[in-house]
Amino acid sequence: MRIEKDTLGEVRVPDDAWYGAQTQRAVENYPISGLREHPAFIRAFILLKKAAALANHELGAMDERIASAIIGACDKLLDEEDITRHFVVDVFQAGAGTSFNMNCNEVLANLANVSLGGARGDDKPVHPNDQVNMSQSTNDVVPTAIRIAILFLLDLLYPQLEALADVLDEKGAQFADVIKSGRTHLQDAVPITLGQEFRAYAAAVRRSTRLLRNVSEEVEELGIGGTAVGTGINTPLGYRFAVLRHLNASTG
Repeated sequence: MRIEKDTLGEVRVPDDAWYGAQTQRAVENYPISGLREHPAFIRAFILLKKAAALANHELGAMDERIASAIIGACDKLLDEEDITRHFVVDVFQAGAGTSFNMNCNEVLANLANVSLGGARGDDKPVHPNDQVNMSQSTNDVVPTAIRIAILFLLDLLYPQLEALADVLDEKGAQFADVIKSGRTHLQDAVPITLGQEFRAYAAAVRRSTRLLRNVSEEVEELGIGGTAVGTGINTPLGYRFAVLRHLNASTG
């Protein structure tokens, strides 16, 4: 174990952990479900931290050495096969996701500091709050990362829905001559073929998929740059547009 300090005092952190004191406190305070964040959400979070560092440097709020170290830390995590192992906070935690945000900030700060010749837990020259979380708040970062993760996962869902509809249509053809009773008011009613039922299922899945694609456009609107209460306080001029530009470049 290594000893770190925060505003409440000393904290014992596993020596091989890339996270720090605030993450360790969250682990101890919220041993609730044993569930961890979804890998897509973690990946979205790191892409967002990278875009923030790029934007802060571009706008003159962060010097190149610090920004490059944070960006390099993000790239290192994104290249890892098991990105989840560094993120140990329970999904049920206090506030709007502050503990997970700090988990991410501490991991990136430690990776950045080691790359610059420092040690884990030193918080210098890259500080989890002052640098990695610069121009951000849990209140705008977490909702933004959730939306990015949804878009990642929808790209995986759509092909599965299309495949399901195709199989239902195939069953519709296979069962085209199988006549059965339709049901209404808990009673047998007029005849219907089993094939007609399965084709209706296929049509319902395709319609739902189309509606899902349409409504997912709303998820592309992001609140990043609003910071704590939506006003954009503590951000350099043009920050939110710069972050979105870098996010679009990295995610397509």
